[in-house]
Order: sequence, then structure tokens, then C-alpha cells
Amino acid sequence: MNNTTSTTTASTTLRVQGMDCGGCERKVESALKRLHHVEHVSASSVTGSVRLTAPPGKTLHQAEIESTITALGYQVMDDSATAADSETSPAWWQSPKGRLVIVSGVLLALAWALKFIWPALGTWPFIIATVVGLVPVVQRAFQALRLGNPFTIEMLMSIAALGALAINAAAEAAVVVFLFAVGEMLEGVAAAQARRSISALSQLTPSTARLLEQGEVREVSATSLVPGQRVQVRPGDRLPCDGKIIAGSSSIDESPVNGESVPREKEEGEAVFAGTVNLDGVLEVEVTRSAENNTIARVIKLVEEAQASKAPVARFIDRFAFFYMPAVVGVALLVAIVPPLVSPMVWSESIYRALALLLIACPCALVISTPAAIAAGLSVGARHGLLMKGGAVLEQLGKLKRVALDKTGTLTAGTPAVTDVESFAADASADEVVRLAAALEQGSSHPLAVAISDYFQHADAGQPTTATLPTVQGARALAGHGVAGQVEGRELMLVSPRYLQGVAHREGDDFKRIAALEAQGKSLAVLIEIDKGLETGKGIENERLLGLIALRDEPREDARQGLQALERLGVQAIMLSGDNARSVAAIGGQLGIEAEGELMPEDKAQRVREWQAQGLGPVGKVGDGINDAPALAAAEIGIAMGSGTDVALETADAALLKNRVTGIAEMIGLSRATMRNVKTNVALALGFKALFLVSTVMGITGMWVAVMADTGATVLVTLNALYLLRYRVNDV
Repeated sequence: MNNTTSTTTASTTLRVQGMDCGGCERKVESALKRLHHVEHVSASSVTGSVRLTAPPGKTLHQAEIESTITALGYQVMDDSATAADSETSPAWWQSPKGRLVIVSGVLLALAWALKFIWPALGTWPFIIATVVGLVPVVQRAFQALRLGNPFTIEMLMSIAALGALAINAAAEAAVVVFLFAVGEMLEGVAAAQARRSISALSQLTPSTARLLEQGEVREVSATSLVPGQRVQVRPGDRLPCDGKIIAGSSSIDESPVNGESVPREKEEGEAVFAGTVNLDGVLEVEVTRSAENNTIARVIKLVEEAQASKAPVARFIDRFAFFYMPAVVGVALLVAIVPPLVSPMVWSESIYRALALLLIACPCALVISTPAAIAAGLSVGARHGLLMKGGAVLEQLGKLKRVALDKTGTLTAGTPAVTDVESFAADASADEVVRLAAALEQGSSHPLAVAISDYFQHADAGQPTTATLPTVQGARALAGHGVAGQVEGRELMLVSPRYLQGVAHREGDDFKRIAALEAQGKSLAVLIEIDKGLETGKGIENERLLGLIALRDEPREDARQGLQALERLGVQAIMLSGDNARSVAAIGGQLGIEAEGELMPEDKAQRVREWQAQGLGPVGKVGDGINDAPALAAAEIGIAMGSGTDVALETADAALLKNRVTGIAEMIGLSRATMRNVKTNVALALGFKALFLVSTVMGITGMWVAVMADTGATVLVTLNALYLLRYRVNDV
């Protein structure tokens, strides 16, 4: 039971054990909506939760809410329970539904045995088997009726089974009750299976951490860690927290969080995430987020909220079932009453057909068809670093026709990298140009300086260099243009082409090359040697161009592959960026997509709205920064890169934790696969209903076949939904 039974709040989420299907959801929602202090209620069998909101100015009476849920036969869990542990389901034979299946099955088998061994007993063994198995069903039916919901699956089953006993069809009644118990047990197993992905996520974070205090290490609970504390992480250990490396370096396997299979090298100052695996070095990590706010906890929260949020197709099925149940009862009454009045059919036969009709009409398979598939799709996405905030988002993703992508940090890595090194002097090789430029830039935090220094340090086939940088004498900044200083007795300058052309108007191959590289949207740093220094007002005397280094924020490794995958899916990709038009055009040309630059945040949002007005939607927007937030909100689907700002992640409808462009196509492909699964499930459920409704009304099939068909359809759609868990997201 929940520990806070006297709590009154404006909104709350309760963990409820025992809800296994859409019918359970509707019973809970219907009962709670009758409470005067509840305005909105949403129950989810997938997450095992009930979310409630009070009307404006009122508060929820939690004690009354919990007693209502308990009266329906469900258990409210403690506040500390999560969706993962609120359904720590025992083996099926240990659950109440499993035990009912065993008891009903034994009694049914015994009844059939007694029928052949001791025929004089008549139908009494079957009546006993029916009553024993039906008692919990009738109890739940009357609990729902008392709380204002007469049209439940349990009520249909109770009427059908008791009616069968009344017309002396006890054997069929016993079979029906047993098969119904089997169907409910299978629904419980399927619901538990659908929730295992959340449970698996919660188990990624270790239960203990090695806390460092005053030079000593002691084990503490990982949930007790607070920002500012330091922990030691040994090779092979999972990280117990989100944090920043203070000492050490190592390869980190981040696949549990973002699905990326290649480990990442992490050094001092870099961020690490809870649940990832330290592969080969001892790390000292400073905690940056508490346990309830770390990456794993936030992912779990997003998945729970997403699975509790119903897709439009699921809401339609719920509305359909709401009207369908009373209609079925009405048709069954007509089937029972009309035939004997207008034909020679006897009353026992018409009543039998009506009871069978009630059984085949149970909407179990139809109701579970959509949420089971949606839950499976969301779980697959979360397992591969594709987070979608709800079934509505998952459904809408597959309909996208156009996607707008930011450049910096989305299609590109977000940081400049050296692309070209050229020498203009016979006595200065390309390596020498890099060495001298890195010497001038050492100690600078400017992105271009960092890129040049990093290139020097890893110039040897990507391996760290053993060379050391010479010292710089008289280092000085040339405001807005570059740096200057003496290196190994030589007066050097590392400047932009604009500064160079402002003091020395030249023609020649060197300057043509500079112009050609700038036309490609690259930033250039030109290295110059000066023999006689600067003379104020006279420009540079005896200057020599030693070479240049070209840099650009290059496309991500998978950018072209991701765009090609979108094209195969029939989705048009367009780049919208705030960068200068020349750089944007160059990257767009390199990737082969339409590109537009020099856009303000409101301009990006306006472009999205224009496309929507032209009927080119649904439109998706992918970005990672604050400047993308307006467009992310304006688009039907906003997708944030996982490395993006918190504003972008909060505004977006979905997030790519693994920071790969291919993830966009993977999301769309997963959405389409999920909706295909939903359509198949609905077709199976309705197909079975239509076939056996007709055969039942015509008297071809009886009661036990009817309930067998309903149970079979439920099993089929559940297995089909669970098959989606094997979907491979990279097959797009």
C-alpha cells in the first residue's frame, strides 16, 4: 500500500500492480473518473501506473483514490516503487491468475474423468469446476458494477458462464471459465514481458559506489551520491553516477545508454554517464547529478511517460471499445429473444447462441493489439538510444515527409577540424607549418587554436606525437586577426587571409589557392615569416608566406549515410543553419542536400511553418542548440541530438542519444514497422471476431470455440507485438 494515504495534491502518479490489459485500464479509469475531485485520469497497463489530475483549485484525495483501486482488485504500490520494480512478477504459477489456471485446470480434468468413471454424478463436477473458477471473475465484475462500470469483460464472462449453467451446458461453462483464466494469465505474462525493458534499464546502474573521502575509499549506496562527491571506478565496473573525470583516462563502453557499439576514449575533464562501463583504466569521477536525475533515471522516466502516453490509434481503439461493449450486449439480447418469436428455434438454442456471442465479442485481443505494439516499439527505440516521448510521437514519426536539419552539431561534429595543410616555401614542409602554427597557438582556448594543437598532437596516423613544441617569445595577439611571436629566433605571424590581403595586395598561385579554399567554406590560418618586423603604416616588409592550415566543421562520419537512408524512406532532408551562407552551401554541396544559411532562430521556425502551410508536412526538425528550440517546437516532430542543450532536449519530442544522423532514419523506420505491426494486430483481432461472430450466430460454433478463438486472437496479437522486440533498427 502507498505510504502517503492522507496526501492531497493537484496531480499524482500511482504505481498499480495487477493491471495487465486495456480492459483493466478502462475499469480503473471509469471508476476514478466518478470521483468528484478527479478531472483527468490515465491508466497504463504497460507501465503499471495511473496518472491523475484534480480540477483547478481542488486537490486529490489519495486515500479515496487508493481505496477505489483496491476495491477493483488491484494493489497500489509504495511511492518509492518504479515501473520496473512495481511489477517484479513472480513465475506465472506463483501469481493469483496462475494459481487460478492450475486449480481450474485440475478441476476440469477431474470433472471429465468422473464423467467417464462415475456417470451417475451427472454435471455436478462441471458445475463445481465452473463455480470455483468463476468466483473471482464474478467478484471483479460486481466491484466494477458497484463503481459504475457495468460493461466489463468480467461481466460478459459471468453472464455467459452462469447462463450456460442455467441451460444445462455445465461442461461448456467449465471449459469457458478455464480458457478465460488461461487468457488472463497469458495477458499478465505478456504485460510483464513488455515491461522488462524498463527493468533492464534500471539495473544498468550498480547498487554501490566506491566513495573517495579524505584519501580513503569506502563502499556506499549509489543512490546516496550527491553532486560534488568523488568516486573511484575500477576497470570493468559500471559507472554509478553521471559525472566528470577528475583523474585518469580510459575507454568507456557507452552502448548501454546510447546503443553505440564502439567504445569512446575519455580523458580528464570529459563527462561520463551512469550505467556505462569503464573498460581499462582507474578513474576518479566527480558526481555531477544525483541518482534520481542521472542519465539512466531520466531515460527511464522518458520511457515510462512515453509508454503511458497513448497514440492516436490507441485512443481510437479505446473509444471504439467503449461503445462496442454495450452494442454487443444489445445484439446478444436480440439474438436471444427474436429468433424464438419469429421462427421455430427453441429458447435454449437462442440463449446458447447469445451467450456464445457474448464470449466471442469480448474485445481483449482488439484492446491489447495497439498498446502492446506501441510499448514494444518504444522499448526497442530506448534500447538503441532512440527516445520518443509517447505513442503519439512514435506514430507521427512514420508519416514525416520533410526533415529540416541544423548544420553545426547535427550534420557536423560541432567543432572545427584541420582539413588541409599546404606549404608555400621550399624550406617549410607541411609538418613544419603545423609545428610552427601549433607553437604560436599553444595555450589558446580558441576553437581554431585547439583544432590546430590537436592536429599536431595526433598528426602521426592519429597516434599521439612524441615531438615537443618550441617556446614562443614575445607572443602577442593581433585583435580579431591572429597571433604573432618569435619561435626559434624567427618572427612569425598566424593570421586570417583578410588581414593578409589588407596589408599586402598580391596576385599569384598562393593567393588563388587561398581564395579557392575559402570558397569551400573553410577557415584559413596563414603562416607568415617576417625578416624585418612590422613598420607602422608601411605594411609588411620582406614577408614570406610559409603555408596555410585550412579548418572546417566537417560533416559527421555517418551524415551522408544518414541522409541516404532518409532518401530511401522517401523523406526530403533540408539544411537550415545560422552559419554564413558560404559555409552552409559548401557543406550542403558536400552532402548533396538543399541548404540555407544565415538564419535566425525565428527564421528557422518560420520556414517550418511555411512548409506546413504549403501542405508539405508532416515536418520534422532536428537540432541540438538553444537556437533550434523555436523550430523544434513549431515542427510536428522535433528531434534533439543527445549532445544538445537541455532546452533542445526538453522542447523536442524525441532525442538521439547516440548522436548519429542515421538515428533519424532509424526512428522513422521503427515507427513504420510499429504501425505495420499495429495494423496487422487490428486485422487479426477484427478478422477473428468477424469470422466467429458469424459462425456463432449461425450456430456453427459453440461457446468453448468462441472463447478459444478470443484467447487465441489475444495470444496471436501479443506474440506479434513481442516479435517487434527483435526489430533491427539499423535495417533502413
